Amino acid sequence: MYNPSAAGASSTTSGNRLFVYEVEGLRQNSETDGMSFPIRRSGNTFFTVSYDRMNEEMKRITRMGGRIVSIQPFDGSNGKPNAVSASGSQSAEASQPMTQAKAKKPGADVPINIYRPNNPYVGKCLSNDELVGEGGIGRVRHLKFDISGGDLRYVEGQSIGIVPPGTDDKGKPHKLRLYSIASTRHGDDVDDKTVSLCVRELEYKHPETGETVFGVCSSYLCNLNVGDDVKITGPVGKEMLLPDDEDATIIMMGTGTGIAPFRAYLWRMFKDKERQANPDYQFKGLAWLFFGIPKTPNILYKEELEEIQQKYPNNFRLTYAISREQQNPQGGRMYLQDRIKENADAVWELVQKPNTHVYICGLKGMEGGIDEGMSAAAAKYGIEWSEYQKQMKKEHRWHVETY
Repeated sequence: MYNPSAAGASSTTSGNRLFVYEVEGLRQNSETDGMSFPIRRSGNTFFTVSYDRMNEEMKRITRMGGRIVSIQPFDGSNGKPNAVSASGSQSAEASQPMTQAKAKKPGADVPINIYRPNNPYVGKCLSNDELVGEGGIGRVRHLKFDISGGDLRYVEGQSIGIVPPGTDDKGKPHKLRLYSIASTRHGDDVDDKTVSLCVRELEYKHPETGETVFGVCSSYLCNLNVGDDVKITGPVGKEMLLPDDEDATIIMMGTGTGIAPFRAYLWRMFKDKERQANPDYQFKGLAWLFFGIPKTPNILYKEELEEIQQKYPNNFRLTYAISREQQNPQGGRMYLQDRIKENADAVWELVQKPNTHVYICGLKGMEGGIDEGMSAAAAKYGIEWSEYQKQMKKEHRWHVETY
């Protein structure tokens, strides 16, 4: 069901963490006059803030005319001589110089291109199920392939290539198409023997003839029978990888079959058999999925998503944008970007946390609306969203895969 609540849950462990705020532009006023440390118009000031006070401190800094330059986890070595705690007392650990921590680039040990187009892996179709309910629009299939006979390995957030049979109108073999993997690294059966895709059959009108045209590869996949062979390449991709942090906040924004990687994330986080198979990864953070679809029957994996929401209400938020059934505040259709604008303040609060990751997957057109909503929310605190977003990208916390 649609859950408009904007709250994010923090764990007790996270609440004990400390972070260093680097702030510039603090001005002297009645509030700062009562503090036990000097404020300079030039130079920066450093605050050590506990996790559960981060949002409160951010608002306080804004009232004082300051601008947050950076937020870094406190590790005992990244303070400044003039660093103070949120209560205004001098920090005992703040005698060391501030060092800018570099975010570790993910994916160093992720499998890439085990199978290439000139030598693909030939798997078999194990199942091909329709995901769109009666009265829905289009055709979307969940396909599961057997990969037990080879060495195809992958992780959540990667893609595989599919090589359709036959030739194009020039007599050349069809080129491969990439599809986001919709299963965890262990596969839908949690036995390390399968890989799954979520595929929408491409259908459009030819601009000159008006004839209905179907996508070559998508139609091929949607029409596969159980037992049919399929040529697979890859895996590829490091942009959409999940962090290892069990306490992370994961915000997902997707439309249509853009839900594929998010299904893999959520299954890894919450499915019982997956949790049993991954004793070193027991997700305790917050996952929030914004999902845009045209009609209720087009909510892909609806029962499974809502089952997770019911079972983990403090760890999973589910927000639908159903364009042909819901209206935005202007009376138009409710698109995913409208839901982001509606919840922008809550999302902005969450992205202040250094362990929050945002993932966008689906139609390219939704990015502008997302940025518009986030810009308005950030501006309330005197922060330029585009600059903050650049910083998130440098920290490998803003992930985009659109088409």
